[in-house]
Amino acid sequence: MDSKKIRKSFSRLAAWLGISICSLIVKVIPSGCLYAFAENIAKLAYVFARKHKNVALNSLRVAFGKEKSDRELEKIARNCFIYMAKSAVELMFFFDKPYALKDRAKLEGKENLDRALERGRGVILVSAHFGNFPLLLGRMAVEGYKVGGIMKPMHDARMEKIFFEKREKFGVKTIYSQPRNVCVNNTIGALRDNELIFIPIDQNFGTGGIFVDFFGEKAATATGPVILAQRTKAALIPCFIIRQQDDRHKIVFEKELELVEGQDHRDTVQVNIQNLTRIIESYIRKYPAEWGWIHRRWKSRPAHSK
Repeated sequence: MDSKKIRKSFSRLAAWLGISICSLIVKVIPSGCLYAFAENIAKLAYVFARKHKNVALNSLRVAFGKEKSDRELEKIARNCFIYMAKSAVELMFFFDKPYALKDRAKLEGKENLDRALERGRGVILVSAHFGNFPLLLGRMAVEGYKVGGIMKPMHDARMEKIFFEKREKFGVKTIYSQPRNVCVNNTIGALRDNELIFIPIDQNFGTGGIFVDFFGEKAATATGPVILAQRTKAALIPCFIIRQQDDRHKIVFEKELELVEGQDHRDTVQVNIQNLTRIIESYIRKYPAEWGWIHRRWKSRPAHSK
């Protein structure tokens, strides 16, 4: 085994041990200490996870470099780490107390969701790795909705097993993104059963997607939500979970996005994915610390830009 594989194995083992230890700590400390505990974890991560910190700062420079100072970008990056840590401890806490979520996360625009479900063709919840989005799924399951999410399995099987079991306990269906044909068939089946399917489209999609504008730069983006909506006639509803000052949450369901017809199939997909991406960008601009800046969103480049 080469040194790179050894480092990866060690990193995954450390992550698994960290999650396991934190899960035990969350079970025994008073609920009022949860967020202080999370902030301390975030401070340590910001110091020692230098690779992720640098990725976050570089991503922020791409998005806001012409609009914000280095000090402002640093503050967003620090808050991003804090919010991610808070989200992690919240999940560990609420996995064992799912019905407490009703008091912690309020719904806004629920009528948009219910109106779409009345048609009986399911709803595609289009979103991003924004806020505590796994908590969003749990909250909808607690509310009585049949809900699932398209997930990319974690590299570490131990970590994946932990979170799969937690999602099952919440009542959230897991649809793995691979194999692709299985993912598509399971998603179509769920939509035909009038379920909610959560699909984030904010991460680099390599050569399999299309390039749309995201903070003024071309970003490779998944096309699944639009193609699935065309095929199933399911509604497309952008949704986001936003942390409030008291660490409660607000879940917002936007109005259904009506598909715009382009000049041809590809143009239709391009136009509508761009519209969805524009909505995601608007939320990130308003609540920048809520987004996962540690992801290299603009890693893939269009062929003509190489």
